[in-house]
Amino acid sequence: MGEIFAIVFGAIFVSNFVLVRFLGICPFMGVSKKVDTSLGMGMAVTFVMGMASLVTWILQYYVLERFDLQYLQTIVFILVIASLVQFVELVVRKVSPTLYQSLGIFLPLITTNCAVLGMAILSIQEGYNLFEAVVFGLSAAAGFTLALVILAGARERLDMAFLPKHFRGVSIAMIIAGILSLAFGGFTGMM
Repeated sequence: MGEIFAIVFGAIFVSNFVLVRFLGICPFMGVSKKVDTSLGMGMAVTFVMGMASLVTWILQYYVLERFDLQYLQTIVFILVIASLVQFVELVVRKVSPTLYQSLGIFLPLITTNCAVLGMAILSIQEGYNLFEAVVFGLSAAAGFTLALVILAGARERLDMAFLPKHFRGVSIAMIIAGILSLAFGGFTGMM
């Protein structure tokens, strides 16, 4: 149980994919203007990371290693992630057209979100079993969502505040992201 807690706490806080490992920066900066949109993106990424961790682990140990095809790992993982993203895109478009419109280009870009591919490769490199890999994937997605929502909440509040012209938009978002990264870096000494 302690190892599972360490995986969860580590993936969310200590080695947060966005704020510590600096993976998935593009959707982090692009989708974090509204909290609702950030939560939608977080749910989509959570589904993709959870399913990708399950499917890539099975493919790695039951296909790639069994037939000595480890050199195809990156290509196979990208194909799995792209398929999952296409599925998510179809579901979001059908279930919530408003969310689909607000996510825009960032929804299909989950395919190229290096946080998803990084999570799949890291779970293999860490030697996690199937359960640990899925927990790691879901925890990494929770950390990704947490970072998005925190930044979106700060950006929404700053939209109502007076800011000098040069600090508006991406400039203040980068400053907030840097402060958040420093804050999450404080968890490093805990593990």
